[in-house]
Amino acid sequence: MADESQVTPSAFNCEGGLVTNKSSFMLLPGEAIELKNFEPDIEGGYRRISGFTKYVTGIVPFTSSEAEKVLMVATFGSKVLAARGTSIYSATPGGSSWTSIDSGRTGAGKYRFERFNFDGTDKIIVVDGTNAPTIFNSSLSATDASDSSVAGSRFVVSFKNHMFYAGKSTTKQEIVFSQPFDEDAFSSGSGAGSIKVDDEITGIKVFRDELFIFCATRIFKLGGSSSSNFAVADVTRDIGCINGDTIQEFAGDLIFLGPDGLRTIAGTARIGDVELGTISQAVQTIFNANAASASDFDSVVITDKTQYRIFFTKANTSETISKGIICVLKGAKYEFSEIQGIKPASTDSFVQDGNVLVLHGSYQNGFVYRQEQGNTFDGTVILGRYRSPDLTFNDPGIRKHMQRVIINYKPESTIDADLFIRYDYDDVDAARPAAYPLDSQDVAAIYGGSASKYGTTIYDNGASQPLVRQAVEGSGFAVALKVEDGGVTAPYSLKGFQLEYQLGARR
Repeated sequence: MADESQVTPSAFNCEGGLVTNKSSFMLLPGEAIELKNFEPDIEGGYRRISGFTKYVTGIVPFTSSEAEKVLMVATFGSKVLAARGTSIYSATPGGSSWTSIDSGRTGAGKYRFERFNFDGTDKIIVVDGTNAPTIFNSSLSATDASDSSVAGSRFVVSFKNHMFYAGKSTTKQEIVFSQPFDEDAFSSGSGAGSIKVDDEITGIKVFRDELFIFCATRIFKLGGSSSSNFAVADVTRDIGCINGDTIQEFAGDLIFLGPDGLRTIAGTARIGDVELGTISQAVQTIFNANAASASDFDSVVITDKTQYRIFFTKANTSETISKGIICVLKGAKYEFSEIQGIKPASTDSFVQDGNVLVLHGSYQNGFVYRQEQGNTFDGTVILGRYRSPDLTFNDPGIRKHMQRVIINYKPESTIDADLFIRYDYDDVDAARPAAYPLDSQDVAAIYGGSASKYGTTIYDNGASQPLVRQAVEGSGFAVALKVEDGGVTAPYSLKGFQLEYQLGARR
């Protein structure tokens, strides 16, 4: 019989992401049952997310009410564009003022836009669901599209050197496309035309040499190269897209929000064949709790992290409790976590000279922010939380007397967090030891075989991943680990844990 008085170690990596659709018995040790404002790290582990800061220090001017949302934010050349009230403005990133570049826009809804170049001049075209599409050239001179057939469009994309418009409230099933290389010419004899599908269009997106047409309950794709051979084919007549602002090209695929969560459209090896896949089963309860009650959705892609973010916007919910989901592709597997504290009214993600810009316009205060910057949400503390599954070490009937926890983590600067040990599924009668500090001043770190006080100098090295040995108290039949930010703290990655315990009596 084994000597049960000896200390038994059990180690696991932080991997698998947030999982809400498994029982306690089926969860893997590295998965998380709470992962809030942490992101699955493509370098391994769970990283507390960065914050956001003002991209322009001045407020986007409002027309009639300070409650007006920032209906558009877009990077264009060296400027950032924003829409609020009846006007569109431009500003210099880091600057303090906004300049009106178009005004008199009545009843504008949320804007969508497309950056393009048909004639050697960079342009951006914007649509708002009410007014005529407006084209800005590189000098930010505005020109309205003249044809009434595209006035009031909600969606716009450039495909095969034509501009495609869709989403008019009066023609919800129709797509109108311009003549080649001219976004404001619509003569059918010169290559312009229109296409109808048999469902309400909720978004359009170009992907792999085809235009995908997302509808409320169906999805189509448009192939061909001109009006002479454009042809529509069914992708599916059983699944639709809830909101076009969730459609993004992500990790060599298209991702969108369907009625049952996040889905992808993936081209298979057979040309023209398409398969649909649901990817968000692990966090489906969060989608069920938020998607139906959200008044709007936004999404961004952070390409250098292979990361997609979707935000659930609820009109009467404060920013501090507004939620979203992070989706990261790691190898062939999607991992998820939850965001809390970001409430965008508009977004843009753009790679400029190798620099990834992730912007959002405020729902409430009129500012434009850049994500992935700073350690707070523009001064508001980021509440990062991680909780492991309740670990029984393959035998929930034997008590474990905990001795210590060894934490492997990667700090990016000085951090301030707390480690908690919880027993027996947070039973109120179980031991509840006080928090153990996980910061740069109070915890001893192990380097090789010797212990030393963890100092600030290692941050400059960039590659240090200390092992922190923490003696702990208490016992139980199941044990869980929790990490919570204790205040303003720089990002850090939780890489893995080793729990050391002695076996006690059987229940």
